[in-house]
Amino acid sequence: MAVPKRKTGRARHHSRHSANMKLTAPARSTCPQCGEVKLPHRVCGNCGYYRDREVIETA
Repeated sequence: MAVPKRKTGRARHHSRHSANMKLTAPARSTCPQCGEVKLPHRVCGNCGYYRDREVIETA
């Protein structure tokens, strides 16, 4: 069975895992009805419109 001869250092361990820690901001788009910032391909939470028609009735 393979066993490491020495302990893996913190810098080497963290540099291996750092590629997975890079987070990107989610894409944003503006609603054509109200101009509110929303996620693309989602119903606007402010006005309830999606693709120029009302999907959710908002008060």
